[in-house]
Amino acid sequence: MSLTSWRRMEAVFSAVFSLCLLVTTGVHGDSLTVLQSPEFVSFQKGDWPVSGEKIPDLVALTMGFSAGPLFQRPRANVLVVVRGVDSLALPQSVASYPLENPVPFNLDSVAETVHSLFAEDTPVVLQLAPSEERLYMLGKANAVFEDLPVTLQQIRARLSQDGSVLASLPLNSLSRNAEADLLFLSEVQVLHDITALLQRHRHLAKDHSPDLYSLELSGLEELSRLYGQDSPQYRDATAILASVLQKFGEDVYGLYGNSAVVEVVTVKTFEAPLTRKSRSILESKQISNPGSPYNLAYKYNFHYAVVFNIVLWLMIALALAVIVVGYNLWNMDPGYDSIIYRMTNQKIRMD
Repeated sequence: MSLTSWRRMEAVFSAVFSLCLLVTTGVHGDSLTVLQSPEFVSFQKGDWPVSGEKIPDLVALTMGFSAGPLFQRPRANVLVVVRGVDSLALPQSVASYPLENPVPFNLDSVAETVHSLFAEDTPVVLQLAPSEERLYMLGKANAVFEDLPVTLQQIRARLSQDGSVLASLPLNSLSRNAEADLLFLSEVQVLHDITALLQRHRHLAKDHSPDLYSLELSGLEELSRLYGQDSPQYRDATAILASVLQKFGEDVYGLYGNSAVVEVVTVKTFEAPLTRKSRSILESKQISNPGSPYNLAYKYNFHYAVVFNIVLWLMIALALAVIVVGYNLWNMDPGYDSIIYRMTNQKIRMD
């Protein structure tokens, strides 16, 4: 074999090895980790990829809206999205799946379902993103989390008050004066305050309506952008956040009587910028879809299966009724089966 052939074979093997290495390292990318889950909600362990746009459907499935027992559903679902890191060292978890196609998503559809099915029970719906000062509350959340700091100025003021996380966290290389460091510490403070407020209002876990929490943390993304992923600040913040999220999941799981699902989505960066239009969850739904230039189908409604079965079996019952009535009319003897002809025949005989 000539030297040129050997070099060609070496190039081919090198390309194949690089492809295998790329596939292997891709598994350790963005991930969806289930921290806590009740016994009646099972997650199969494996490396099956989960698409980012399917996460709202997954949350709805775990809450029993599209499948599962109606009378045994989790009392709460907590979804925490961590931006700026592809994975966290979470030692205790139920299952973990690689995340593919990390597009921006929200739980508005799940919140609408919770509100429509449990409007009388006023469930807790909390969607919070401290870095963007975005807060959305519904139901009992307005009364429970009214003291929760929302703006960055309020959260930073909270860091200097009693019960601040600064007194218990090992800051190491993190600074209390840097803006990016304070943003990260503010998000940790919000997690601590949420569990503290839930402990104060334990009655929330005893009602029959499921609660929904959606939190988005981007402090690690700012630290990565400012210091780099190899910096001690980023490494210390990653270790702190992993420990805080582990404790946060255990606390929420215990407060809801071991009947809560806690998920953590770690994504290094979204493929598209996240844009969210402000709207009311009580607004009327549009009948048409004029805003879609691609002639896309409508979003799936969780009541579709119920309405479909009602219409289907009602039509079958009516069709069977028409067939039975028509068959009886066709085979009816007017002289014996009809009261009109029977009375007429008797009158003729009497005459």
